[in-house]
Amino acid sequence: MPRLQRRPFAEVKDVRSFPHGELRVAALDDVAVGEFHLQPGWRWSKDLRPTAGGTECQHHHMGVVLSGQLHVEMADGSSIDFVAGDAYEIPPGHDAWVVGDVPLHSYEFSGSRTFALAPGSVGGGVVATLLFTDIVDSTATLARVGDGQWRTMLLDHNLAMRAELDRHRGRELKTTGDGFLASFDSASRAVRCAVAMVDAARRIGLEIRAGCHTGEVVLAQNDAHGVAVHAAARVMALAGAGQVFVSWTTRDLLSGSDVAVDSVGRHALKGFDGDREIFRVVR
Repeated sequence: MPRLQRRPFAEVKDVRSFPHGELRVAALDDVAVGEFHLQPGWRWSKDLRPTAGGTECQHHHMGVVLSGQLHVEMADGSSIDFVAGDAYEIPPGHDAWVVGDVPLHSYEFSGSRTFALAPGSVGGGVVATLLFTDIVDSTATLARVGDGQWRTMLLDHNLAMRAELDRHRGRELKTTGDGFLASFDSASRAVRCAVAMVDAARRIGLEIRAGCHTGEVVLAQNDAHGVAVHAAARVMALAGAGQVFVSWTTRDLLSGSDVAVDSVGRHALKGFDGDREIFRVVR
């Protein structure tokens, strides 16, 4: 529940130093706010790629620039410069660097929670609850509204989904065309996030389905590997519009929480031996 609180950045303990830069993260319950100080010469691909891995930064950033200039280049070749006084949004899949001789000072409200952390420090051979989402009848919706409106709806969808992931402390792993794959260190938080994502999608005129499964996975910067990933995808595929389904393991971890579930029977999941009991989250 939201509450009145303050976190002076000068007193936070989560301080991450890296070549040519520093990030201070203030945790306000479900929200993480980051203060960036990036020196002239800082560039993600040079200073953070060795830590994060991959070819581009896979974080979704939203914030405001107080001083300095930041150049961002997306994987598709598009680019933009942010200067003092700009509010900004940077989707995953980009490189960025400080322009000129003035250090960059900015605050971010999305993208700071796991920034500048090695993948192994936030995952990798760990037990996690995975959340898959998918837009229901996306092809039919595209045919009904047309390309232009569909692109707008998809952008609004992605923004709304990422807002809920950040609010519920989920880690976006990748997009799947019409949906998301994310990981959580809490089964109940993953399920609550899934329910919130369903509601957020409905507010923009879309229906999604969601599925959660808890198991051991190897987390990379922009993906997850392991049998648990396939199980989560199979569970989601069984759900209908507006439904959140959870697996047998996630259901066990929900015991004692305020999340209620009903059995939807036993189902054969491709790649798994025997039938497995699946559960529907009761709204």
